Amino acid sequence: MSMNPNAGTPPVYEAKRGDYNGEQAIWLKYGDYEAAVLPNVGGNLIAFRDTKRGFRFLHEPEDMQAFVSDPGTHGIPPLFPPNRYDGGKLKWNGEEYTFPVNEEATGNFLHGYLHTLPWEVEAFGASEAESFAVVAHHVGEGHKMYAYFPYAFTLRIRYTLSSLGLEQDVTLFNESGRKLPALLAFHTALNAPFAEESTSEDCKIKVTIGQRRELDGRMLPTEGFQPLTEWEEEMRESGVNPYIDSMDNHYTAVPQGGRNRAEITDSRIGVKVVYDVGTSYRHWMIWNSGAGGSFICPEPQVNLVNAPNQSLPSEDMGLFAIEPGEVWQATSRIYAVDLASGV
Repeated sequence: MSMNPNAGTPPVYEAKRGDYNGEQAIWLKYGDYEAAVLPNVGGNLIAFRDTKRGFRFLHEPEDMQAFVSDPGTHGIPPLFPPNRYDGGKLKWNGEEYTFPVNEEATGNFLHGYLHTLPWEVEAFGASEAESFAVVAHHVGEGHKMYAYFPYAFTLRIRYTLSSLGLEQDVTLFNESGRKLPALLAFHTALNAPFAEESTSEDCKIKVTIGQRRELDGRMLPTEGFQPLTEWEEEMRESGVNPYIDSMDNHYTAVPQGGRNRAEITDSRIGVKVVYDVGTSYRHWMIWNSGAGGSFICPEPQVNLVNAPNQSLPSEDMGLFAIEPGEVWQATSRIYAVDLASGV
């Protein structure tokens, strides 16, 4: 897969309803690329592939029953609010809200509900320029989340497939009469390796991390930092094996060259996959399933874990409000570069 796999030939493009291992899906095709969105399972973009080269960029489920019951570690699940909140408490704008604890081991509320619930398909289509699908989820009165956090909002995602790879355009529209906290992340699961004949030993990951947040025994930030290990410094500067150590780590995001991204490079085939998330995401969570050897989740996160309950400056935590009637927007992209040609 390159930045322009269709140079010199008209691309084949398509957007249609279909099936993904028994689940309803919107399938997108553009040239050698294909992608699938699962509207009934969190609006999750579950697959992004290069069909010509046999690349599968995202971790896809083998057991659909297990995936539907726990969809957080495959594809690109949207999380609102993301990660852990102390005892289910969420303090915001002078109020305190309480979600039910759903992670008994830590006594916290984890990841919210939006990645597990059905989303609406608002539109899909295709042209010579791109194939796209738009999915949205509205929270308001009667919603499972509204019972604990009574704010009305719509999270909308437009996925576009083109010669430039996969683009994700996210908008968060505040339909409440009150300020809404922009609590958002994506638990993006990238395959490493992504090529059929490669192994994890062929791969390195580089991420634009800054400082490592210290986490307590319940995986909540202490408001302090830990020194980076030698391999973490290497991950920031040049890249390391994605499974060099078991990772469930929280970092600040520090753009390099104006870009905030994770890169997975396969040295055997000379291809680099870039996950450019933009500068609106102020933190990374990086999780590699106990160094399991097949996928890693560089998770772009707007806010610090447990941010509304912390006493740090809001700017440091990435904690900010969307005013009533206003929209927050961010764009990310996944694409691959052939290192020999640079395209």
